[in-house]
Amino acid sequence: MNIGVEVSARRRGTRITLNGVFWTSQALLGFFFAGSGFGKVLLYDDALYAAAPRAVAWYAATPQPLIVFIGVCEVLGGIGLILPAMAKVRPWLTPLAGAGLTLTMVLAAGFHVVRGEFELVPANVLLGGIAAFVTAGRWRLRPIAPAHLTTSRVLWSSVVLAVIVLLGCVPTWYTMTSAPF
Repeated sequence: MNIGVEVSARRRGTRITLNGVFWTSQALLGFFFAGSGFGKVLLYDDALYAAAPRAVAWYAATPQPLIVFIGVCEVLGGIGLILPAMAKVRPWLTPLAGAGLTLTMVLAAGFHVVRGEFELVPANVLLGGIAAFVTAGRWRLRPIAPAHLTTSRVLWSSVVLAVIVLLGCVPTWYTMTSAPF
């Protein structure tokens, strides 16, 4: 049974590699954190911050500057999971971003446990676990070697950054500014 699946996958050219799993994890986590972090950054607006606890209960227990700071960290961490490795410029920033996001999720899980919001903890554990996986993988198992910056890497990185903004940040901005909470 397995031999047929393996032969079929080879014929199609499909191959799952550890590096591919890291890249997929980095991309999904990067898009997620960039989008969700951007939503927190938008709470710098007093009107949005005042309305936010109706949508997310824990916002009421958190000072506005702290929420915005967490959002900035998540946006930078999300982008940091992807762009330094993709451009191969300072690729050591990718596992550092993963470590920062892991710490953020550990602290978030502790915050939710203290508040009795146990239903939110599994998401923090899952996201923190994936971020830790990327951190360990890019630090030790499959690190990205630095290389000279090329025009093609700059262009691809610019395209990816534009996609993050268009698919992660713009919908969040539109939802938070146009739709009532």
